[in-house]
Amino acid sequence: MLFVARSDRGLNTEGGSVRVKSKRKFSVAVAGATGLVGGEMLKVLHEREFPLSDLFLLASERSAGEPMEIEEIAYEVQELRENSFEKLKPDFVLFGTSAELSAKFVPLASQAGAISIDNSSHFRMKPEVPLIVPEVNVEKIFEAKKNRMIANPNCSTIQLVVCLKPLHEAARIKRVVASTYQSVSGAGAEALQELENQVSGLFSHGEITKKVFPHQIAFNCLPHIDQFLENGFTKEEMKIINESRKILSLPNLRITATAVRVPTFISHSESVNIEFETELSAEDAREILAESGVHVLDNPSKNLYPLGFEVAGQDGVFVGRIRRDESVEHGLHLWIVADNLRKGAATNAVQIAEACIEKGLIS
Repeated sequence: MLFVARSDRGLNTEGGSVRVKSKRKFSVAVAGATGLVGGEMLKVLHEREFPLSDLFLLASERSAGEPMEIEEIAYEVQELRENSFEKLKPDFVLFGTSAELSAKFVPLASQAGAISIDNSSHFRMKPEVPLIVPEVNVEKIFEAKKNRMIANPNCSTIQLVVCLKPLHEAARIKRVVASTYQSVSGAGAEALQELENQVSGLFSHGEITKKVFPHQIAFNCLPHIDQFLENGFTKEEMKIINESRKILSLPNLRITATAVRVPTFISHSESVNIEFETELSAEDAREILAESGVHVLDNPSKNLYPLGFEVAGQDGVFVGRIRRDESVEHGLHLWIVADNLRKGAATNAVQIAEACIEKGLIS
């Protein structure tokens, strides 16, 4: 059966512009502007025509002074310092920095009066900091009114909860089993280079070097993302579990995960099994997801389902292979795909900033 539905709900999946309605313009600083996520944040700000008055690019001392051109506008990278935010007075700071740097600089930005939107893991599970996916829990944004800090979730968590929320509202979820297939871009620019070098080395019969990953990633799959914990799970897997519970306001949600690094450059894919309290057919799930804004591509007879290669560069969450799980009374399988640098990071952060404006958190 053919089912292809695209319901943008404010998202332009082709990378075009989406205007936030505001008479005022806002100054934005991007910390970690020369990194993969920071660079994508800069692109998304311009593509969505965010109401910018000023744009500041902040990075390490090593990158300070370098020119960067964005949409034919030349910017100079400034060094990220403790006094940067007092000096620049930005309305928003989008952080594409490590957890260590975010722990240091996010409070400084917020104390200087900016709304900080942090992509690292440092603040995500702190009770006083809202963890936001605008399509799922935008109402939580007001919890940032006092400390002016908002956490951007883990990339795999974002695409998962965008699908779980409407299905839970329809049939109440009992249990979730998620297996992720995550691209190397989730580990940064060095990881991308390592994959490229290993592929080139294998074809030229050269030496394979390993620095980012503990094993060869080229033509391989590693069931190992981030550090292993005492319970046998990795930090990445526990991020998916704990962050999903927080975002969905379901602290007792029965959810488990296995995170796998795969030798692709961009986009994360997920195989998700969901058990519900009441019956929910695959047909109804397709309709519910499409109406919620998820992009449903589901026609197996035509080999139509979301592919990471095709989703790369787009802003939406895509789902296919929706089918009944015949091993339980009420269950479904889903295949969920999204660009981890865009909806999984940069686009979600910019959407949060847009929501702050639309909801009056900043005026």
